[in-house]
Formats: sequence, C-alpha cells, structure tokens
Amino acid sequence: MLIGPHTHDEFMEVARNFHGYPAPGLIIGGYMVELARRGLPEGVLFDAISETEQCLPDAVQLLTPCTVGNGWLRIMNFGIYAVSLFDKRTGEGVRVHLDVDKMGPWEEIRTWFLKLKPKKDQDTPLLQAQIKEAGPDILTARPITVRPDRLGHKGKGLVGRCPLCGEYYPVSSGGICRSCQGESPYHAGPGFAFEGQPALRAVPVAEAVGKRALHDMTRIVPGEHKDAEFTAGQELTAGDICRLQMMGRNSIYVQDAAESDDAWVHEDEAARTFAAMLAGEGVAMRDNPREGKANLTATRDGLLMVDTERLERFNLVPDVMCATRQGYSMVLAGAKVAGTRAIPLYLSRENFIKATAMLQDGPLLQVLPMRAARIGILVTGTEVFQGLIQDKFAPIITQKAQRLNCEVVKTVFAPDDAALITQGVRDLIAAGADLVVTTAGLSVDPDDVTRKGLMDAGLTDMLYGLPMLPGTMSLVGRIASEQAPHPVQVVGVPACALFFKTTALDILLPRLLAGVEITRRDLAKLGDGGLCMECKSCTYPKCPFGK
Repeated sequence: MLIGPHTHDEFMEVARNFHGYPAPGLIIGGYMVELARRGLPEGVLFDAISETEQCLPDAVQLLTPCTVGNGWLRIMNFGIYAVSLFDKRTGEGVRVHLDVDKMGPWEEIRTWFLKLKPKKDQDTPLLQAQIKEAGPDILTARPITVRPDRLGHKGKGLVGRCPLCGEYYPVSSGGICRSCQGESPYHAGPGFAFEGQPALRAVPVAEAVGKRALHDMTRIVPGEHKDAEFTAGQELTAGDICRLQMMGRNSIYVQDAAESDDAWVHEDEAARTFAAMLAGEGVAMRDNPREGKANLTATRDGLLMVDTERLERFNLVPDVMCATRQGYSMVLAGAKVAGTRAIPLYLSRENFIKATAMLQDGPLLQVLPMRAARIGILVTGTEVFQGLIQDKFAPIITQKAQRLNCEVVKTVFAPDDAALITQGVRDLIAAGADLVVTTAGLSVDPDDVTRKGLMDAGLTDMLYGLPMLPGTMSLVGRIASEQAPHPVQVVGVPACALFFKTTALDILLPRLLAGVEITRRDLAKLGDGGLCMECKSCTYPKCPFGK
C-alpha cells in the first residue's frame, strides 16, 4: 500500500525531514490515514479527529489538508491511537485504530506499542522492518458518524485585551486570559500576583484617639461571644484604649495612616463585590461585610444549587475564598448559604481582577423553588394486591411527600403484571398526578416487571441504577401524556425503602421538585458520600449521606 503518493521508504524520508526521525508512530500513522482516506468517497471534503496527541497528528498534517492551524484537524487526547476522517457536512466517515489483536506475527511492534521494554532496549531496525512488512494489516477500520455538535468550526469570537497582562485573547475565555487565570507555563509573568503589601503604618493605641479604625476588630470570649467590637470607620475615643488593650491590641491600623493606592483593594470592598457577583436568584448578601466577611443568605425556601467547578476556580485565586453549604441542600428563607472574603486586609488589584473574572459568567449560587407536586403512588406486588400482606409503602411515601409540601392525589395497587402496572400509571396521570412514585419491582427477580410496565406506559429518558446504598436500584424518567400539560416525572423506589428510613429517594425527590435535570453523570457523582452508615438513630439530613 502506498502512503499517500509515497512508497514506504519515501515516507520514511518525509517523516525524517518533518519529524526529526522516522518515528514508528508516525509511520504507522501514515498507513492509518491512508486507510481512512480510501474509505471516503472520492472528492469529499473531510475533517479529521486524532484521539492522541502523540505522532498521529503529524501523519494527518503530512498527508491531508487537515491541520491544527486551519481547524480541520481536532486533537481529542483520549490517549487512544486512532484517527477518523469524515465528511464535513454529514459527519459520515471512517475511524482507524491500531489493533493489538492483529499484532501476533509482529512481536516487536506489540512490544513497542505496549511499552513492554524500555526504548533503549528495543530493536529499532527490527521494529521498522516489521512495520514495513505489516503495513495496514495491524489496523482496523470501521464506519463512524460524528455527532452534529462536533461538525463545523467555531471561530474564537470577539477578541479583547487582558486587563492584567495586556495581551489580546478570545473574550469567551473569561474576564482575563487563560494564562492569567493560572494556566501559564512560566515561572514568572502573567498569572502571578504582585509582591509586597500596601503602605500601612501601625499606630500605638495610645495615639489612636480621634482617629478612625481601618478595619473591623474582633473580640472573642471563648464559648460566649465573637463579633466586631470595633468597625471600620469607627472613631476611637479615650475610653476605647483599655478595651483594645484587653483584646490584645497594642497597635492598630487607622484610616488616615493609609495612603490611597489603586494597586490594592480593601477587604470590605472585595467581599461586597464578590458577594454581589456570587449571588443568583434566591440568594442575597445579608447586611454589610463584618470582620471582612460577607454572608449570603437564601431569600426563599428551596434547593441550594452550587456551581462547584467555578467555585473551585474562584478559590484557586490567591488570597480570596468562598465557602458554601453543600450543594443540593434544602434551605429555608433567611438561612446562611455561603460566606466570602479577601483573606488579607488588602487584596492586590491583580488578584481582585482574577477573582471577579471567575464570576463574570454568572452567579455561582442560587436557590431553586421546589414545587408542590401532585403525587401519584403506584404500589406494586402481587402479595400486597391480593391482601396477603398489609401495605406499608404508601404511608412511607405519603409522609415523605407531605414533608415536602406535596399532595398525594391517588394511590393505586397493582400486582406483578406489566400490563396492569401500565394501566395503573395511566390511572394516576388521569387523576392529575404530575409526579408518579412507583414502589418495588425493580430488582432482578422474574416477578420484577415494574420497569417494563413503566416503559409500556411511555417512560423515556430512563436512568436506572445509581451508586447509593440503600437505593441502588432506583429509577428516574418521564412520561409524556395527552392528559398532562407537561411530561410527568417518574421515580421508582426499590423495596429497601420499606426498611431504611433514608434512601436514594430522599436525594432524588428534592431535585425533581426543583426542576433539576438529572443526568447519568449527576447520578455517578452520588457515589462519593452515597453509603449510608445505617446509624441506630437516623439524623439525615445532618449526616454525610448523599453529600
């Protein structure tokens, strides 16, 4: 097989001139690109995806019009030695990967690819000879279709000047360039805070009479009191001297001792600015900053939502902080949900700009109202339906619903029969239920047919199973019905809820009531903290479960 217009030996020289030496990965990559091209219709305009950043992108750029620079080659660094060429318009194309299962006759290639011995111990001439002999026989190609959202090329958009380093960058990266956000690879330069401190002069307390305090000063009585005894801007009197000394203050900063310096931001100004930018709907700053800290509180009952990824980026900025309650916590109006501050008395202007840049894409905190759902309960199980045992499930679900201000509009009992479960769901929706809770029938026994009954009733977007104990076999989804103006939410509760006071239902139900879209990734994250300790006296939600 030719590699583009080249023989194997010719491509070895092309690779040597471009890459510095004929790297095995680049030579094999040449065969991969050629095999993928042969799978495309003649004359089609194509893009490329390389699933590794090692060598393979060089083969694409040597043999096709696709380059990183023109945007036709995208590197998605999965660490997989595979390349795809696909129609720019339809996304239909060919993916080729290096197939270990086909390397049997060529042991040196297998040893090289799997890193079975150090590079210095490899037999390079033998490796190159085996690559030439194997050619495309160690590759596997298959048709693929690229997702529509991966087609086309997005421009970098508007370009602006970074207020910190002065370089121009795509403003979609944030309020400051990514280098100044901390991604700089250099030891000095963009992304590094100013050194030093503002010019402040400590004044002995005896000389502070008639002057104004530069910042809040806290008095602490262990176990009894902690608050600002003196506030920023307060004029100090002779009577304050003894109190300051009792607080251990022999010298203090005063306002007229500080020179105006635009390179620094006072802690109160920083806290006030951060709080205003952090707070979204249902959250507001409570009072002015005290002791350099601004508190954020809920303005309504609901479910606290925290953008944890952006919160982490904010807290990576030097000398600033924000601490929140656990995301997805149910909170009451007036409850404190977060606190933020600058850590030093004066924050460098650079770090202030960095911190606010982390918040420019919108608030990090919001409290979502939780609707008062009309709940329909479907109790499944032939033993209950036939009256062999008394139902204990409906009272449990009803109690949980009422605790969340929801109304149970109807309870239906169905045997372990998929058709009757389907009919039961439809009866609940006809009765006005906008959230259906099913109980049991979600395990692995032959009689567990609740899922089938739900699917026959039109269940879509089903997510079944999650990493929580108890409640692993829980289910969420939705059913569209002509009898309901909006899709009806569905949550399936496994039988373990009959025994355990708290299960995955207690984690999922508030999110459904708040209208939170639950994804498989959301469920996967529940594994961290998803193990109930089965305490003799359950204190949920004042425990780590589901957090």
